[in-house]
Amino acid sequence: MSLDPVQVMKGQDPMPNTCPSASNGDSKASWDDSKDIHDNVGSAKKPKSPKPENAVTIAVSSRVLFRTEKEQKVFEQKGIEEYLRYQVEHENEPFAPGPAFPFVKALEAVNSRLRELYPESEELFDIVLVTYNHAHVGVRLINTINYHNLFIERFCMTGGSSPIGYLKAWHTNLYLSADAEKVQEALAEGIAAATMFMSEKQIEVSETQLRVAFDGDAVLFSDESERIFKAHGLDKFFEHERENENTLLDHGPLKGFLELLGKLQKKFYAKGHRLDCPIRTYLVTARSAASSGIRALKTLRAWGLETDEALFLAGAPKGPMLEKIRPHIYFDDQMFHVEGAVEMGAIAAHVPYGIAQKYPHKKSTNAGK
Repeated sequence: MSLDPVQVMKGQDPMPNTCPSASNGDSKASWDDSKDIHDNVGSAKKPKSPKPENAVTIAVSSRVLFRTEKEQKVFEQKGIEEYLRYQVEHENEPFAPGPAFPFVKALEAVNSRLRELYPESEELFDIVLVTYNHAHVGVRLINTINYHNLFIERFCMTGGSSPIGYLKAWHTNLYLSADAEKVQEALAEGIAAATMFMSEKQIEVSETQLRVAFDGDAVLFSDESERIFKAHGLDKFFEHERENENTLLDHGPLKGFLELLGKLQKKFYAKGHRLDCPIRTYLVTARSAASSGIRALKTLRAWGLETDEALFLAGAPKGPMLEKIRPHIYFDDQMFHVEGAVEMGAIAAHVPYGIAQKYPHKKSTNAGK
């Protein structure tokens, strides 16, 4: 199974529990059909956006927040002018939800809880819509955001230019895109980033609790141990981990994002909401607990971090576990594991970082990480 961030969405039905008339351009759904909804949205008092330097900023591309595969075909087959014309002609037809949509909705649910507990605090999630699109497409995107009742006030429309420089200006803490090359650029600049995927089927996810799952090596941690495994095999990997169990692993590209999640969790704990915290984190690793788990756990502890759950699978497939967890997003550096998650209907994102990008995982290999 080979995944493409755009192709994998072909034939995908609109996600459950969303507005059924949303379109990716295949129908003539009229904006007037939902006039009452938009009147209510327009009349409601929206919360104030936090300052970027105080917020946890999540930059999301339009191609992962919404389904735009038909529009992408118009661009590829007919060129930019016809693409822009098509978008303007269909600007009253909202896009259907894409793979990042449930994640963004969960971020907004967390924000609502935070505002209840800390009305004046700006330590909130702040969503920035980042797109290569020309400003002409902005009307349709704004219409879609209002249609789905999303709170996204910040836009970055680059007109075909790379958005990476803008990500730094936004103080971006996580960038989600369908463009693997731009994700790699972001990672090279020290910005946590991942390429999003979603299968044609999708398991339902919680509407009240944000669930984020992380792989260990080359995601939360560096790829040091993975390099040992790739160069010398599984036995040498286990030996290396036992010898270095008291030596901390270096940080990986998403360590900072886990830190920010933990910081927000502690705000809920301080108000007595540890057991019903609306954020839950998971470590899902192919490491073996007895043979190589101690080093990973000691590293997290030394960093002052924790995950709510830790699953050491000893090389077993991750997909079935992720199907039970039902994360809003799962991060892994190996496409093998991303594909396994997608096959089970989980929302997965590829972090193209570390030695595994040079030596793709084979199904017959029992990886140590």
